[in-house]
Amino acid sequence: MEKRVHSTSSNATLGQAHQPAHTVGCAIPIINYNTATMATLNYNEITPKRIIEQNGEPYEVLSSWVFQKQKRKPVNQVKLRSLKTGSMMEATFHANEKAEEAEVEQRTMKFIFSRNGQWWFCPPNAPADRQEVDSNIIGDAAKFLKENTEVQTLWYDEKLIQVRIPVKVELKVTEAPPSVKGNTAQGGVKQVTLETGAVVVTPLFIEVGDVIRVNTESNSYVERV
Repeated sequence: MEKRVHSTSSNATLGQAHQPAHTVGCAIPIINYNTATMATLNYNEITPKRIIEQNGEPYEVLSSWVFQKQKRKPVNQVKLRSLKTGSMMEATFHANEKAEEAEVEQRTMKFIFSRNGQWWFCPPNAPADRQEVDSNIIGDAAKFLKENTEVQTLWYDEKLIQVRIPVKVELKVTEAPPSVKGNTAQGGVKQVTLETGAVVVTPLFIEVGDVIRVNTESNSYVERV
């Protein structure tokens, strides 16, 4: 198998190359990974949304292209994204090569609180079963997390590797510049601070105390609730 590693990375739901994937939760759409017995895939079965093992780590297949040059045997050229770091990699699988599916499990967890760079989660119905998560794994998603928010987490080899928050969340505005009479009709915007500390751009009519819906993938205002 030939492979080429790129320094580019995907956004954040959920990370940067060589760092834990973040916004992991934010930028990456949630896929329902089911825990199952690992299977061996033929070269042409390595297709998008499959999760395979490479160098002992789980990679999601983003794209694949099976082609044949002249009289040579066909190959499958794929683009992969590390579920641990978010780094991107291209690989070429020849007809006689195979790949092992990675066993990745998705679990629903509830955010409890954060302290000194550590974030604590628990299963929704088991508050005593707490899981400590480093801020590097949470990444930029942290700015949209408030207590009791349910998130999706990815586990590999019994280790939590990603936290993915909902695409849309509702948060209260705690700081906002006063609206100037007459400007609201002109379609202007302003920056406001939310209860989690996140700063977003909103229409001028948004005021302190308002609850707004925010898109966590684009870090943008959606609507007033």
